[in-house]
Amino acid sequence: MARQGKKRRDFDPISLSFLDVISCGFGAVVLIFLILDHSESSATQVQDTALMAEVNLLEEDIREGEAGLVRVRNTLSDLDLQMVEAQGQARSIEEEINTIMEELSRLENETSATVVSEESLRSDIEALEAELERLRAATDDTGNNVRRFIGDGNRQYLTGLIMGGARVLILVDSSASMLDNTIVNIIRRRNMDDAAKRSAAKWVRTKRTVEWLVAQLPPPSQYQMYTFNAQTRAMLPGTEGQWLEAADTEQLNQVMGELENTIPVNGTNLETLFAAIANLSPPPDNVYLITDGLPTLGSRAPGGGTISGRDRERLFEAAVRDLPEGIPVNIILQPLEGDPMAASLYWQLAISTGGSFLNPSADWP
Repeated sequence: MARQGKKRRDFDPISLSFLDVISCGFGAVVLIFLILDHSESSATQVQDTALMAEVNLLEEDIREGEAGLVRVRNTLSDLDLQMVEAQGQARSIEEEINTIMEELSRLENETSATVVSEESLRSDIEALEAELERLRAATDDTGNNVRRFIGDGNRQYLTGLIMGGARVLILVDSSASMLDNTIVNIIRRRNMDDAAKRSAAKWVRTKRTVEWLVAQLPPPSQYQMYTFNAQTRAMLPGTEGQWLEAADTEQLNQVMGELENTIPVNGTNLETLFAAIANLSPPPDNVYLITDGLPTLGSRAPGGGTISGRDRERLFEAAVRDLPEGIPVNIILQPLEGDPMAASLYWQLAISTGGSFLNPSADWP
């Protein structure tokens, strides 16, 4: 029994081969299925990727097209604005043309009236010429000068001063140093009464110098006279910044009367003086400056209680910077003790401006 049972468990090659064939066939079917399914998915995925890329490109083209459309619209708006501005300018030009044409018509209408007015202009010119002849006749007694100057003897001086120009400005130093040539006598005379100050020899010589200058003024010219010390003022009150007529003898006598009553006081400030020259309009053709030394005052006071020679030079240099260009400055320098640089600096100022420099003798003019 046992042997029979053992035989039943023996290996059966036919059954094993059949199972192997079945298994291999089933595995092949599964493998083919798997292979076919994977290939189709990959192709679909590749196709989807290509489609997405193409969609992205189309969307990018759409965005670029929209941006281009916006730019085109903006360009159209700018063109519309430029067209509106051009139309406005055209209207403005047309209005100007109409205005000019109206002005031309008005001028043409006024031409006849101008012809009529020429007769009145001729009569005005004749009246002015008659007035000029009258003024010339009035000055015959004094020759070509507006004022007579009488000196001692018949001496004539070669000064180099040329009294020319349509507008002549005379500047007179009326500081305390014009009382005398020495520091000690200046201090002594400064404490005297007004009559003694007015009769000081140096100040009398200064006034005679002004009289000589005024006597050289040609009748058709204009003039102005300023006096200066710590401040600058017109010799004739109320005429600051104005030009006076040299032919007006009465007014000229008033100016000389004011000079006669002037009393030298205080220090010397050239900055305010040269600033006053700049305020004259039209500017002078010739400037005549009568002084005796460098300034002692300026816009800023020097440190300490005294002023040195170098400080006075700095004040002079600062004042010259305010002097208008192109105006000849003629210097008449009176003597003064203790101011050695005055002659040199004033001479340089006269030369640089095209003026002249005069250091007169004690008996001039």
